[in-house]
Amino acid sequence: MKSVAAACAAVLLTITAGCGSTAPSGDPADDQRLQIVTTIYPYQFLAQGVGGDLVTVTNLTQPGAEPHDLELTARQVSSLSEADLVVFQTGLQPAVDDALEQTQPAQSVDVMAVLARIAEPLTTTDSAHGTVTDPHIWLDPVAMADLALELADRLGQIAPDDAALFASQGAALADRLRELDGDFSSRLAQCQRRSFVASHAAFGYLARRYDLVQIPIAGLSPDAEPSPARMAEIQRLVTDQGITTIFFETLASPALAQSLAGDLGLRTAVLDPAEGLTDQSAAQDYIGLMRADLDALVQANDCA
Repeated sequence: MKSVAAACAAVLLTITAGCGSTAPSGDPADDQRLQIVTTIYPYQFLAQGVGGDLVTVTNLTQPGAEPHDLELTARQVSSLSEADLVVFQTGLQPAVDDALEQTQPAQSVDVMAVLARIAEPLTTTDSAHGTVTDPHIWLDPVAMADLALELADRLGQIAPDDAALFASQGAALADRLRELDGDFSSRLAQCQRRSFVASHAAFGYLARRYDLVQIPIAGLSPDAEPSPARMAEIQRLVTDQGITTIFFETLASPALAQSLAGDLGLRTAVLDPAEGLTDQSAAQDYIGLMRADLDALVQANDCA
């Protein structure tokens, strides 16, 4: 992973397209584009959709890496101060928070600050950290639509001559995300069960939006080990509610989910928190990942 990060750092140094970028390497138009740095894939998706050909987007979390464990190279830290815009989320990646305090970029969008204006942040109790704010707001398509419009407005302020195009592209992306929300709402309206078991507590915002109940094996950290008492509680809930499927995810170990499913004789399936892409991902963009999750929930919960 360090070699991948170094490669991306070299790309940033020469301000040409590369890892996580929207432009091909060596494109002479690249130095005319706004340089955007994002910290996780969902915000890379938004920045690319809103900015289009007018931006180059570099994502600090490389494909296949667990975003919560991100560590930055010195060059990546420096890139934050050089970017025209940084899109990040306070509390999600401590290394990013520390780097931003050090570099103080000229323009940034903190997703948690946007969330505070558009929705009530979710809090949860994590055995390792006590009561903490759930950072997984990107799993709410409505919030993502609002964030797309926020990014369009901010890019328009940075580059006023292109403000109309940013607004148009942001509105088009927001419409796609609202269509996704409509599909979730209609397909999950009538289900035999409203509860689902997930590897870790990443799906709180999705559950709140669509009147579902998340039963997480681990807390907000996918690496946290649940206690024996927690595992026993989950087994009881699964039996009482007739749950048929235990969900695991692509960027974290599936061992606990598979073990629980084996003990109870249940199916396993992927429910992707859409934190990043891999070769094993069900789709290669955010909306595709979310639609795959929707299909999985509909099947697991016997939705009409």
